[in-house]
Parts: sequence; structure tokens; C-alpha cells
Amino acid sequence: MKKGFNVAFLGSSLISAYWNGAATYYRGIIQALHGLGHSITFFEPDAFERQQHRDIPDPTWAEVVVYPATISGMEGVLRRARTADIIVKASGVGVFDAELEAGVVGLNRSENIVLFWDVDAPATLDRLTENNADPFRELIPQYDAILTYGGGESVVAGYRGLGASACVPIYNALNPLEHFPVQPAPGFAADLAFLGNRLPDRESRVDEFFVRPAESLPKFQFLLGGSGWESKSFPENVRYFGHVFTRDLNAFNCSSRAVLNISRASMARYGFSPATRLFEAAGAGACLITDSWEGLAEFLEPDREVLVATDGAEVAALIEGLDSKRARKIGNAARKRVLAQHTYERRALEVERVLQMLAL
Repeated sequence: MKKGFNVAFLGSSLISAYWNGAATYYRGIIQALHGLGHSITFFEPDAFERQQHRDIPDPTWAEVVVYPATISGMEGVLRRARTADIIVKASGVGVFDAELEAGVVGLNRSENIVLFWDVDAPATLDRLTENNADPFRELIPQYDAILTYGGGESVVAGYRGLGASACVPIYNALNPLEHFPVQPAPGFAADLAFLGNRLPDRESRVDEFFVRPAESLPKFQFLLGGSGWESKSFPENVRYFGHVFTRDLNAFNCSSRAVLNISRASMARYGFSPATRLFEAAGAGACLITDSWEGLAEFLEPDREVLVATDGAEVAALIEGLDSKRARKIGNAARKRVLAQHTYERRALEVERVLQMLAL
């Protein structure tokens, strides 16, 4: 069985997390795959001002190719990718997704492996269920396998029902070299901090799990990070920071009494979809409060490693009753758990097993 695959990875962005929540996931998986001896070229379009909001320089563990967000740019990527052993099309590139999905399938040969890596499988499956004419339906059986950001058996069953040859969830995890405890930063101090971009299937849940507790606890301080919230009104005790660069994530997670995780609606409905923020915060030793979703206990133990709320009133009650000693105890337990069981090195081994199986 071959070791050291040459991988062409077509995704949204590796070097910028601006409007790109999958960046941490890509970085963790790809850096760990490089550590296993694989060579990765990451192709990303010059779009959505991501190159003007870069978080990291070009890494040593992957070659990054930024291409023009044009038809000719996309066609050039497909020409370059065709020689790779493994060709990966990720969901949500944001530019010519349908064309790239069909183009990558067209590169499938007996001597290579072509994968679709869905970083928002619940939303994709909902879209396909609502539209029987979606062109991606015909492409699913033509991929050698579907990998997903998570979703558990519901996502696997959904993709298998649409004809996928194989569907394997590769969950988010921790990169301990990037996310770890640091000294608190006064600029991020708060009783509860939440980091997430403003998205249609998240906003109502942010209203419930973040804004509602802030309204009910006017003497407590709340911090909001992420893009797109500038035009929204918040209570006076909510401070909006804006986009948080990768270099500041550890300080963001270490400076509040608790850090809030809010799943997007589709991910909460499917369950088994832990966000990157969950592992980033746990790796930094933060005390996490999360909305409730099926499968959470597979990653963190409720009440011991994470606090769980079913609505905004429960978030408020948890914050009111949380002292610093208990917060530290929960954060330390979460960090110990993710270091032991949920690192990207472990996830990369799972990916490698899939690749080796498909290469037989």
C-alpha cells in the first residue's frame, strides 16, 4: 500500500479565516497529514477579501496556490490537480462550486482517488432533499468517497441514500501546537464570550443563547466576536469586537469566565457536529457552555467537561451560578479530554485509513 500521497485540495481558504469558519479544520487536518508523510497543495480562490485578511503566512506543511476567481482560473486549477494521487473538492469554496464539483469528478481515473469533503453536510443534505434537480445529486455516486466535517450516522445514511460509495465523518479536533492556555488579555475580558460569524441559520440561535441572557443579566459583561454583526443592535452590556484573527484566538478563549458555543440550526438538528470553536476553546482550557445537541457526550462529558443549556434562560442561570474555581476545573477537564482523544493527529490517521482502503 502506498504511503506519501500527493494531494490536491480545493477549498475556501487555508491562510485566511475571514468569513471562513473551516480554516482551523483545514489547517489541523492538512498539517497532520503532512506529518504522516503526505504532500498537499491547497488551491483557494482570491475572493471575499480573504487575501486582505490573512491569518497566517504560507505554511511549510502545504503549498498554497491562490488563483483568480474566474472561469479561466478555475480551469487552471483543474489542469494542475489532475496529476495528483488524491483530488479533494471541499464544499463551500464560494466560487464556481458546481463547476469544480463536476470538473473534479471528470478527473477520476483508475490510478487516482477523488473525494468530496463536505464541511457543512447537514446544510448540503437539506438542500438536496429540497431540490431533486440539484446537479450535485448525480455527482455523488461518482466520487470514490464522501468525507464530512461531522454529522454522525444521520449524515452517513443521508449520503448513502443518495448513492455515495462510502461516507466517513472526520470530526473537528484540537491542534495543541496552535490552541493552548495563555495569559488573559484585558481587551477580551467578559463574563461570557461568543465567537461566530453572522449567518442566516445561526442568528436566531444567537438571539436565544447569547442576546437573551445578556438582556436578563444587565450587570454581567458579554463579548461578541465574528464578522457581520455591525448592523445588529445589542444590549448595552454586549461589546462587539469584530473579526478575531487566529493569532488572538487563545487570548479570546482564556480571558472570559466562560466561552459559549452555539451550533448552527442544521448542525444542531443532525447532531454529532462539534464546531471547531469547541475544540479551540477546550484546548485553551476555557470553561465551555454549549447549546444542547445529540452526540455531545462523545466529545465532552456534560457537567464535568462542558456545561450544557437548552435555551437562553439556562445559559443565564449557568453564568449566574458559575464561580472562577468551578470554571477552571471544567476548563482543565475539557483540555485533558481533547488532548487525550480529540487531536488532529488522530483525525489524520482516520483519513489515512480511508485513503489506504480506497487505494487497494
